[in-house]
Amino acid sequence: MTTRARQSVRRRQVLSREQIIASAIELLDDGGEGALTVRALTERLATGTGAIYYHVGTRDELLDAATETVIAAALAARTDPASPAPEDEIRATALSLFGAIAEHAWLATQLTTQFARRPSGPVTVGIFERIGRQVRALGVPQAAWFSATSTLVHYILGAVSQHVRFERDAHGAPGDVGREKFLGDVAAAWQDLDADAYPFVRAIAGQMREHDDREQFLSGIALILDGIARLR
Repeated sequence: MTTRARQSVRRRQVLSREQIIASAIELLDDGGEGALTVRALTERLATGTGAIYYHVGTRDELLDAATETVIAAALAARTDPASPAPEDEIRATALSLFGAIAEHAWLATQLTTQFARRPSGPVTVGIFERIGRQVRALGVPQAAWFSATSTLVHYILGAVSQHVRFERDAHGAPGDVGREKFLGDVAAAWQDLDADAYPFVRAIAGQMREHDDREQFLSGIALILDGIARLR
């Protein structure tokens, strides 16, 4: 066996799939999807491309694996391990997903991709299973399980993705003005609108400026849960 071949074997033995995925997540967190390349990953791990392909596969498979890993960790979070109420479990799962996507900005796009490209994959079915079990536990009629669960899932992912885009735009503004200044500028612009053409937008400008993202997110969950309660 040549020296190069022996080194390749040792690398595959030392590196694990989990280590490769963890490094891929670090690259994604640091620079977004564009930062994740097989070359960048091999440089970070001081290994060859063979080890990457052997343990995980292509770049797309790396993205899938990174997404699955982060979502699996988010779904593993629970409230009271004994017997949480379904509503509490839904809120806890929603907040866990909120936190995961807020922490890993690249995840928002990947979740959309997963739902469209891999509807039978572990990410899609994992989220639906976790939320859907609680919808069933709420006593919702079976005929409404899919619509109720879909409404919750789509709200959670859509609201969090919007939050991530908002945070990115706020910090990407000239001078990196930050969230408070960004919201203040938007609120001021809303209040300057024509009173006859935009009375509602002017009225809520202050609320938009002062809102808390997580509280607003949970308010949306509460509204949906109130609607689901009527299905019973």
